[in-house]
Amino acid sequence: MPVHRRFRNVIRIGPVEVGTYFDGRGQEKHAAVCTAPRCGFSGDYHDRSAAELAARTHRCKA
Repeated sequence: MPVHRRFRNVIRIGPVEVGTYFDGRGQEKHAAVCTAPRCGFSGDYHDRSAAELAARTHRCKA
């Protein structure tokens, strides 16, 4: 069964969206996900600044 995550504080940096959520253990996590077609880039980070840095430096190969 997939987990339904509720994102908050979502911002968009180019094609990448960065959002904050609570994982299954109640810890705050940050995700960076590229919304470009056929890109597939995504990552979970412990720090908001790390997620934003990943969003700023991401280059789509698609």
